Amino acid sequence: MTDQRSQAEIVRQSLKRRYRKERRFRLYGMTAIVIALASLFILFADIIGKGYTGFIKTTITLEVTLDSEAMYLDDPTDADQRSMADFNAPIINALSDLIPGVENRAAQRELSRLVGSYGASQIRDMLRANPELLNTTQTMTFLAHDRVSVYVKHADNPNYSIRLSEQQQAWVDELVEKGVIETSFNDVLFSSGDSREPSNAGILGAVVGSLLTMVVTLVIAFPVGVAAAIYLEEFAPQNRFTDFIEVNINNLAAVPSIIFGLLGLAVFIGLFGMPRSVPVVGGLVLALMTLPTIIISSRAAIKSVPPSIREAAEGIGASKMQVVLHHVLPLAMPGMLTGSIIGMAQALGETAPLLLIGMVAFIVEIPDGFFSSATVLPVQVYLWATSAEQGFIELASAGIMILLTFLISMNALAIWLRKRLERRW
Repeated sequence: MTDQRSQAEIVRQSLKRRYRKERRFRLYGMTAIVIALASLFILFADIIGKGYTGFIKTTITLEVTLDSEAMYLDDPTDADQRSMADFNAPIINALSDLIPGVENRAAQRELSRLVGSYGASQIRDMLRANPELLNTTQTMTFLAHDRVSVYVKHADNPNYSIRLSEQQQAWVDELVEKGVIETSFNDVLFSSGDSREPSNAGILGAVVGSLLTMVVTLVIAFPVGVAAAIYLEEFAPQNRFTDFIEVNINNLAAVPSIIFGLLGLAVFIGLFGMPRSVPVVGGLVLALMTLPTIIISSRAAIKSVPPSIREAAEGIGASKMQVVLHHVLPLAMPGMLTGSIIGMAQALGETAPLLLIGMVAFIVEIPDGFFSSATVLPVQVYLWATSAEQGFIELASAGIMILLTFLISMNALAIWLRKRLERRW
């Protein structure tokens, strides 16, 4: 009896130790999840805190008198006269009417700097398109200078340096009180390309460049990846050569993306002489990078199809090609699409390989074809993040938010397709 009680006590102590280990293990797992969620929350809070103001623009609305004498312009259709005209004069006069007492030229120059540098171009383009507006008074809305925008949106934030003089700050406060300076949704961000001035910079060029690059990547990577997966899984003989191919495909999936950039630089640009900074070259490089992911996911989807499907099709006389095309491929397609979308999302967020092939250029015009100079969203964010102006910092955070929206949407689409189309056996 004593031996039995001692044995039972040993078992109880062993169970207690096992339960304590299980509780500790659960605690470690919950702690890891909490740390991961907290880190993710801090990351998103920082990005949103810096980037939400990127979706806000600051404008100045003025009653501008287009005086021909003040602008030294008699004929707006004459290119020589336009090149010599002073299109800043109407802006200075309109601001001087709102803020009396600004008479000397130095003060007027400081006052004119409240309006962005494209204000004069806006008047010039309007007069060139409508010469009859000369010597009339028009209500015009100009984008405020980046320094004014930073002051209006972040005057109370010590993390932002205000680069306006005290006199300019007083003028801005007065114009805000009069309703001349206002903030609204930044439609410029979604309707224009990059610019040297943050208030005029937009992300449309990068979005179009990303879409063109992704089209090239998808057209090349998806059919080639699916065809390679079908051959390796259904038709390739099991020998050392196919084993060598499979090992290299798995290794390529782990190769750093910058290596593919070096490959594209050496082969597509150096050997074939293709132009830099065009979506075609970017798509080719990203297709090479995405191929291993698509091949691996497609092979896994093909393996998930039960052997009974193949056996039933062969039993009624179907050829090997008919079995694959009519039965295996349709059933494996949901998994293939999911893997392809995830691979495309990974390609969309890549920066390093595209930097090496020259897609880091300053692009103002919206690309209109696969051979037009272009940049992509991650590279545009990189360019803005490395700029010194405060306005580009918030634009970079806004660009990250837009890029994350695309990536989350693509991953959500992959999850939805998997749940919607998958077959359970």
